[in-house]
Amino acid sequence: MRSNRSITYPDCFRLGPIDGSRFGARLEFETTDIDAIVDICNRHAESILQGFYAAQGLMVIKGLQEIRKQPQALVELSRIFGPEVENYHETLTSPRFFHDTVPELLILSNRPPCNHPPPPKPTRSASNPGALAIRFPQQVNWHTDQSYRRPPPDITLLFALELPPRDQGQTLFADGSAAFAALDAGKQQQLKTLHGIHAPSWVGRSRAAVENNEPVLDLLPHQLPQRHPLVRCHPVTGALSLFICEEKQMDYVDGPVVGLTPGVEGAGAGLIRELLSHATQQKFVYAHEWEVGDVLVGDNRNLLHCATWYDAEQYTRLMWRTTVMGNPGAEYAGEPKSWLPRDGSDVMAGMEHA
Repeated sequence: MRSNRSITYPDCFRLGPIDGSRFGARLEFETTDIDAIVDICNRHAESILQGFYAAQGLMVIKGLQEIRKQPQALVELSRIFGPEVENYHETLTSPRFFHDTVPELLILSNRPPCNHPPPPKPTRSASNPGALAIRFPQQVNWHTDQSYRRPPPDITLLFALELPPRDQGQTLFADGSAAFAALDAGKQQQLKTLHGIHAPSWVGRSRAAVENNEPVLDLLPHQLPQRHPLVRCHPVTGALSLFICEEKQMDYVDGPVVGLTPGVEGAGAGLIRELLSHATQQKFVYAHEWEVGDVLVGDNRNLLHCATWYDAEQYTRLMWRTTVMGNPGAEYAGEPKSWLPRDGSDVMAGMEHA
């Protein structure tokens, strides 16, 4: 259970809850020297991990501006959360997202060469037009990172370098374990028997692609959609959590739910929309207002997340991301990485448009 008090450690760092949020931890240091911070984190990794998991797998780390000058430091911090920090050159990732010198860093920016646009601007509530849109379908893009692989990555770290104004470009996190616990017992039992089909957004299988009659891409074996349980058991905490994704990152040709009527009007699509709406209620969501130098750590095994709209014509949003693997749970025990070609082909062969 998450503690509501902060703990100050002898090495000059403080770990406590996020004010105003039902989940998540906040980690702060008295020093801004990134080498010292990495050293402190390594020496206190067990305490930091305990705080991370007690806070349902969400952690905000403040004051890490020096990572901009030492990008490898983000990789070193990532190692605290798992044994493998992924090399993006070996995943289903377009080269436009690659960092120039550190293969474990992914670039997320609306500027070239990345050209990663924000989600569409949501319609505001008529009763509260100034409120931040949170709940699906008003807020779209809820997902876990690269769920179209088996096993998917465990944990994501995001570092903020350049930001739009504070009321734009937030990152939202939804607690899938709290959302699952809030369902009635019958619904829980039904979901435990079902699997979702996840696919990259650019292969013609998303809801929008099917609705627009876009061609379905011929995929190599290592690029095929992957199945995951709709309910995952967290390998560290044992908590049961919803594991679902936005309609852009699920397969509406053969799914999105195994055994239910496929397609955008099928029973599977209806169930996914129902669960997305349920899981993204405000009571399950934390909205992070970024400051330059923040590192946000999120557990993909039990959290959904999404970025919100910002004015990409006027502002730059530049983030660095790492993903960590190594403990996906019993569901994936002993499995090889689905996305590694067995025939010597290029990982992204035929996906140059991604």
